[in-house]
Amino acid sequence: MTMLEITSVSLALGGTPVLDDISLHVAKGEFVSILGPSGCGKSSLFRLLTGALSADRGTINVNGAPLSAKPQAFAFMPQRDALMPWRRIIDNVILGLEVQGMDRTEARAKVLPLFATFGLEGFEQHYPAQLSGGMRQRAALLRTIVQDRPIQLLDEPFGALDALTRAEMQGWLESRWQQAHWTTLLVTHDVREAVALSDRIYVFSRRPARVIAEFAVPGPRPRLGRAPSAEAIQLEAQLLDTLLTQTGD
Repeated sequence: MTMLEITSVSLALGGTPVLDDISLHVAKGEFVSILGPSGCGKSSLFRLLTGALSADRGTINVNGAPLSAKPQAFAFMPQRDALMPWRRIIDNVILGLEVQGMDRTEARAKVLPLFATFGLEGFEQHYPAQLSGGMRQRAALLRTIVQDRPIQLLDEPFGALDALTRAEMQGWLESRWQQAHWTTLLVTHDVREAVALSDRIYVFSRRPARVIAEFAVPGPRPRLGRAPSAEAIQLEAQLLDTLLTQTGD
């Protein structure tokens, strides 16, 4: 079943073309990545999906219906954790539920059983400044997932982390995804991350972004924590070649 279908979407901001005839799809339970040069318009696509922007042309359908009929289809996780420093972790995690109108006591009861799964048990009453970068990102992901939206949008969620913490978080996300199979669309500029986590990868051109390639990722999961397969290494090389073609024009 196709959960998200974007067809011939174009967008200009301030007279500058940003997206040019973008078409892509994401099936239910699929993990799809968008890979492209910095500033190419990847994040602008997410702003369209969350309603912050409106497309100039094209259509966006969610589970067969227009996006306008599914205003709460997406849960969004930005690059930085965006946790509020004055709220304890549990109250940061329930923020999206409160915005939806859920009572705070009910929201806390809903999320508390998930703290162990997300590696945060015992830190419910801590403030963000008391947690490591990786733990804050896990809290941000829990805040995203607990909203029970059909599709998760992850906008370079580990880009601000150091290399070791980023690798740990990628492995952690892979293991959680294998258990839950969230329908996920990831924006990244990290070729290895895209290959490790994705079922399929779309490559965007420089701005205005076009889809210039689509790749299926071979090999069984889990992929992290083991030597990459020959197929994965070959795919990484293909992706790098495709991206370098863009930067070298």
